[in-house]
Amino acid sequence: MLRSSMLAAAAAIVLVAAPAYAQVKWDLPSAYPADNFHSENLAAFARDVADATAGKLAIKVYPNASLFPATAIKSAVRIGQAQVGEILISVHENEDPMFGIDVVPFLAASYDEARKLWLASKPAIERRLASQGLMVLFAVPWPPQGIYAKKEINTVADMQGLSWRVYNAGTERIAQIVGAYPVTIQAADLRQALATGLINAFMTSSATGYDTKAWETMTYFYDTQAWLPKNITFVNKAAFDGLDKPTQESLLKVAAAAEARGWWRSQDKTKWYGEQLAARGMKVLPPSAALKAGLHQVGERLTGEWLTRAGGDGQAVIDVYRKLGT
Repeated sequence: MLRSSMLAAAAAIVLVAAPAYAQVKWDLPSAYPADNFHSENLAAFARDVADATAGKLAIKVYPNASLFPATAIKSAVRIGQAQVGEILISVHENEDPMFGIDVVPFLAASYDEARKLWLASKPAIERRLASQGLMVLFAVPWPPQGIYAKKEINTVADMQGLSWRVYNAGTERIAQIVGAYPVTIQAADLRQALATGLINAFMTSSATGYDTKAWETMTYFYDTQAWLPKNITFVNKAAFDGLDKPTQESLLKVAAAAEARGWWRSQDKTKWYGEQLAARGMKVLPPSAALKAGLHQVGERLTGEWLTRAGGDGQAVIDVYRKLGT
């Protein structure tokens, strides 16, 4: 009898101690290495969500395209194979020009300009993702884009004939204009492409150059500061709607903090990445006056082309952006 009473009491203690809720588990695929600042920000975001919801919502981050390739992440979240994901939004520019507004060369070439462009374009991007059952949680920029090359590049003409890595419609169009050969390579495959000599020039941030150890194959990094592309972290709207109200509110609060932290870390590490490239033997240089002028001409041409594709909606966003800059 005593033994039965003790067992019953122990069972009651277990029931009291057990959570009074069913834990919700989400997967978050991303395309960048675990030690990249974007991935570190996602890991911090997942930890903060667990803390803020007292463990009710658990998010597991899958970096380096380990769950889905970069180009498949948005679709995976849309159809519910994952509940939340992070993408370089400009990868999907061919789907809708608005997704490529932040890679129009020299439209927004500083962190201040990039922030204003995000404020101006966010509503339009949110509407497009909402039509696909997706909801934006936060966005974080990469450091400004520069040119990596094996040979010296002093003018746009020097880019002719190069095997040029592209990762979205904008970088492919640059290759076409300057007469380079475009080779599509996403971030997770870039280091291997460099090692095998598949490309001899590419345009990306100092962060990606550091992640891929560009100094092992490239000689020059020209800090052109052409644009600041953004990664957007988004959630399947049905999955979000399935959360209770307090959990939703906690998730959105943590997301806002992740965005603020991500912007700060991106800007804070930009100088450090450049120093690391130089310390490892790369020639880190500003673009020559001729190269800068040529790239700006390319930028003006691409801005016009983008506006033609984006139509009145695109012009409206640019108009709002211009007003924010005054």
